[in-house]
Amino acid sequence: MEKRFKIWTYKEGDQPLVHGGPKNSIYGIEGQFMDEMESGDSHFVAGHPDEAHVFYIPISVTRIAHYIYSPPVDYSGHMLQRLVTDYIYVVSDKYPYWNRSNGADHFLVSCHDWAPEISIVTPDLYKHFIRVLCNANTSERFQPIRDISLPEVNIPKGKLGPPHLDKPPNQRHILAFFAGRESGYMRTLLFRSWKENDDEVQVYEHLPSNRDYAKSMGDSKFCLCPSGWEVASPRVVEAIAAGCVPVIICDYYVLPFSEVLVWSKFSINITSDKIPEIKKILKAVPNERYLRMQKRVKQVQRHFVINRPAQPYDMLHMILHSVWLRRLNVRLRS
Repeated sequence: MEKRFKIWTYKEGDQPLVHGGPKNSIYGIEGQFMDEMESGDSHFVAGHPDEAHVFYIPISVTRIAHYIYSPPVDYSGHMLQRLVTDYIYVVSDKYPYWNRSNGADHFLVSCHDWAPEISIVTPDLYKHFIRVLCNANTSERFQPIRDISLPEVNIPKGKLGPPHLDKPPNQRHILAFFAGRESGYMRTLLFRSWKENDDEVQVYEHLPSNRDYAKSMGDSKFCLCPSGWEVASPRVVEAIAAGCVPVIICDYYVLPFSEVLVWSKFSINITSDKIPEIKKILKAVPNERYLRMQKRVKQVQRHFVINRPAQPYDMLHMILHSVWLRRLNVRLRS
């Protein structure tokens, strides 16, 4: 991939809906990826579309949500779906690339919750289209064979991700930790069982003023990562950065880069019905197994780091590698 893979970003369209996206907050990976592809710094960028193996649709669903649906209106997916579909019709009429593969070598990257809805109205048009989504929910038509799960990262202004913490395992005195607001049924269940009622499984909706969020993750053996309104949570990346074994509490979530990463070796997955048993499950993990998992968390950290420009094995490269894997099985019509 490093030597051969080339990507063409379509030039059609104008900002703010096209060729620009958020670079900070929980949707920031969307803008960071777009800027990497359009800045000219990446050696994966094709000099001409005929050289490209895949074609990037540079539309920001987050910008569409901000500019088209603000001020608040009754939400309807039709405007979002129409904008993306119209863009695809423009490039498929102007160039031969979409039609020769039925869109199988084309992709869009979005972390916004609404992104999966772009293909609802015209599913045949998007049948082979690669969707790179944070909202990787198999109960909402996410297809792991075609689609790609995108890590959700809360990117602070002036930084590219959460801090890396290196406290050794024997100095992590908290069994499990979570702090965050109640959003979605998964967290409602978590709070019902564990909110501020256990010294070992520490769950807060509002972290006490004398506690630091990142330090608390660094002091923990396990970090609870429950889904919010949608399946993805930025806490997965935060836990890995903190050297804390992620406890992923979700239903129907396809984990990022799972075509190459064996998540069971460095994380624990708990479904919603097992939330009351969290302490029992974690206490039953032998110390030898925990030490192996924590060591592997440190080993996979480099795959969840954003660098600009991108570097081998970092998050942007991992996204491109996932696209590359889907492209390998595409046959083009002449």
